[in-house]
Amino acid sequence: MVRVPNVTRADVAQAARNPLAYIAERWTPTERTVQRAVLASLVMTCVIVVTGGAVRLTGSGLGCPTWPKCTDESLTATSEMGFHGVIEFGNRMLTYVLCAVIGWAIIAVRSQKPWRRSLTRYGWAQFWLVMGNSVLGGIVVLVGLNPYTVAAHFLLSSALIAVATAMWQRTREGDADPRPLVGKAVAQLVWVLTGVTVLLIAIGTVVTGAGPHAGDSSDVPRMNVGAVGLDWEGVTKLHAVLAWIVVTLTFALWFVLKAVDAPRGPLARTRDLFLILLLQGGIGYVQYFTDLPEVLVAAHMLGSCLVWIGVLRVVLSLRERPQPKAEMPTQVDDSQLSSV
Repeated sequence: MVRVPNVTRADVAQAARNPLAYIAERWTPTERTVQRAVLASLVMTCVIVVTGGAVRLTGSGLGCPTWPKCTDESLTATSEMGFHGVIEFGNRMLTYVLCAVIGWAIIAVRSQKPWRRSLTRYGWAQFWLVMGNSVLGGIVVLVGLNPYTVAAHFLLSSALIAVATAMWQRTREGDADPRPLVGKAVAQLVWVLTGVTVLLIAIGTVVTGAGPHAGDSSDVPRMNVGAVGLDWEGVTKLHAVLAWIVVTLTFALWFVLKAVDAPRGPLARTRDLFLILLLQGGIGYVQYFTDLPEVLVAAHMLGSCLVWIGVLRVVLSLRERPQPKAEMPTQVDDSQLSSV
């Protein structure tokens, strides 16, 4: 039997003042545990993006017509609200799951020895982005699914994915100053690729905002310029052109990396991104020519998350932060031992 230590009044006071420090004094997670906790926050972020898309695709955007309560009289969905109320309220509940997963990641990185303050900051950045996006999600409902607020809601989720991806990468690195693995010209090409990808994602929200999936069974307004609606076909073609530019830049990057004999890391991440882009492009064209079936639209939203993660991994692979090596014990000369 393991003896349970007595909890004193001082321990309780310390836990109340700084619960993270209190836990860190009594628990040291393994490196694998920390990495899994941070990866879980990244995966859950992608999950809630896809489920948020499911809310729109099932016409459940106003399943709960108000916020923060589901109705003026009820905090939760009621039986009278039917399927749409369950979908919308379920997606709201997933926000609490995401907060719990991010909280677990924060606790894990705070308890790691030695404490890496930069990782803790990444965790709290995720938490506050979730809080901000929750408020924005409430505004989306209160303004009747205004397409511009819906687009902002998705873009803020993309920012959350960026922070989660960077945090996941940092768990597998040290805290030394970054050392570049490629030349300046290659790095500039990657930043151009990143900028075009950001534009691609932003135009994708316009395609959604001007397209047929309004997010509710009622007549939700679509994006327009003044009193004139956007040309959905034209915006979709622009989105496709930007996608092809991203694919071309990715292939060019892979070719350049091969030519300069770059390390394996950047090459592997660029190859992964290229394969994701081909799959995402295939889904995009199939959904366009099959009148946007909901299942393919949801798959395309997941693909958008994976493309963004792939681009960020390429950016992060251009430098390295070596982990500190454990000091080896100094070997003693045999002649010195014999003289003792």
